[in-house]
Amino acid sequence: MRAFGFLSFGHYGPVPGSRVRSARDMLLQTIELAEGADEIGVNGAYVRVHHFARQAASPVPLLTAMAARTKRIEVGTGVIDMRYENPLYLAEELAALDHIADGRIAIGISRGSPETALRGYEAFGYTGSEDPRGADLARDKFDLFLRAIDGEALVDSDPAMAPPGRLAIEPRSAGLRDRIWWGAGSRATAEDTGRRGLNLMSSTLLTEATGEPFHVLQRQQIERYREAYREAGHTGSPRVSVSRSVFPIVSAEDEMYFGIRGRDGQDQIGVIDGIRSTFGKTYADTPDRLIEQLRADEAVMAADTLMLTIPNQLGPEYNLHVLQAFAEQVAPALGWKPNTEGPVEGDPV
Repeated sequence: MRAFGFLSFGHYGPVPGSRVRSARDMLLQTIELAEGADEIGVNGAYVRVHHFARQAASPVPLLTAMAARTKRIEVGTGVIDMRYENPLYLAEELAALDHIADGRIAIGISRGSPETALRGYEAFGYTGSEDPRGADLARDKFDLFLRAIDGEALVDSDPAMAPPGRLAIEPRSAGLRDRIWWGAGSRATAEDTGRRGLNLMSSTLLTEATGEPFHVLQRQQIERYREAYREAGHTGSPRVSVSRSVFPIVSAEDEMYFGIRGRDGQDQIGVIDGIRSTFGKTYADTPDRLIEQLRADEAVMAADTLMLTIPNQLGPEYNLHVLQAFAEQVAPALGWKPNTEGPVEGDPV
């Protein structure tokens, strides 16, 4: 682990105790949090994307504002649900964002997690999927998106408006593909991600349950990804991120929120999308014990970037406290390099 960032689910609503009552609160507080994290030296500011829910939805305006108000921190998503996207418009948006951010982006994309709406992507106008979860729709659209950001000429010009020929999307940003990640929920999906030459974004759950600890399954996922990347003939240094809930307990407030329940954290087995899955545990303890626990987490130590899921409803002040405690008292012992030392690099494979 060389880098860490925060991952916000962007929850808002009139919930007792929440400091994020409205969408406006959520958006402005996320920008504020990114600014504060940038100053601490945190490497990344990432947001989840959900639809038909009181959570962060359209990410590009938010990421653009975050990028414009910060200097070094990477901004990104974990993840954009491709079922809901127009691939060519997304290619244009992300190229513009990449220019504004000067390449400081990490865009996680996938089929997406279960949504509150039943086949909600069809309400967005995207129909024709033969998979009840829309996975085939997401794959086809993602393939077109990659062709678009690679500069492929995709449509015929109108002879009345332009010389005869084929046209590519504009704007384009050189190297954008190097900043695209696929959110993989299984070892098999990770292998496919490696073959494609993309970065790997792994979450706090895997759609597998073999009886092995979550971090071991995830470390196997990372190994299979890197092997597939190498065997496909790619020669770069791909990035790998994992997500964890980690809370250093350094105050009475931390103890109140996370102490007793967090110290007893264990992996969980559950069902998501009808698939038996393994969910990673929450880490909450004193900094010295967290260092010991995270060093023993094989996936955290195999990845270059750790995304810390944060309780955004507690507001930016408390979340900056969590990030600062991690940066000062935990991360250095794990190999962390702050954003002042330059962009994060992946491992050669």
